[in-house]
Amino acid sequence: MPRMLDVSDAVRAEIGDEEADRLLAGENAPGSYDCTSCRTPGDSEQERTSTVLFVGDETAVLAFAHASCLPSQVVQVTEEQLQGAVRSIGGVGAAAGEQRQTAPEQAVLGVTSGLVLIEGELHPALVVEPTSPIVRPGSTGAGDDFLPLLIEQGFMPLTELASVPPVLHGWSVLLAVGRLHAVLQPSAHGGQPVAWWQAHQPLQVTDSWRAAANKHQQVVLFAAPVGSIGRQPREDLLRESLDKAAASGKLVAAALPLAGT
Repeated sequence: MPRMLDVSDAVRAEIGDEEADRLLAGENAPGSYDCTSCRTPGDSEQERTSTVLFVGDETAVLAFAHASCLPSQVVQVTEEQLQGAVRSIGGVGAAAGEQRQTAPEQAVLGVTSGLVLIEGELHPALVVEPTSPIVRPGSTGAGDDFLPLLIEQGFMPLTELASVPPVLHGWSVLLAVGRLHAVLQPSAHGGQPVAWWQAHQPLQVTDSWRAAANKHQQVVLFAAPVGSIGRQPREDLLRESLDKAAASGKLVAAALPLAGT
């Protein structure tokens, strides 16, 4: 049975007409899938489904999403991100000519915004914590390399929140029309920055957070391994969790310039 698939011109150009036609005919498309955006089940035989092609430096991975969550599109990512996605996206096959790979679980980066008091002044902050351990690309171990990978990118380990961390040039936080869109990192080839984290839907931030971001023209990004911070309902509890993570050596941070307003 033909699938209710949307294949955009950009995706078709990347995977070729033959592969696109096979997808539309239902030959290579899954019936059921986990939406790459909201991670809930979808069925390409029952509801409109978007084909989303993640393209890295050397690899391309085709994923599927509810058309109501994402349009069919090509998303440029780093090869490191893509290799992680190949291990973590369940039921996703590689694009034409690439080896099909699947994995049972996806590590999602949870992002919380809040104001953090540092040196007597409130600073806009983002706290990033994965939902499961992050392993180094190519590793077969069961450890968690989230912080070492970020330290290699220039993030600083913290033992206490005593001062604002140094600015990490090349990275930035994209804020537009009062909403948080993405955390951007330098491209491996020196071109336009690519998304290290991107909101499925732009996240609303408070007026006070946006005002602080506009004042400082930067955002402090904290990152901790899974289970270190949790979803805290109040900023005082968030600060308490950050202090505990720092004291136990499970916190890295950097100040990222603000892009947008």
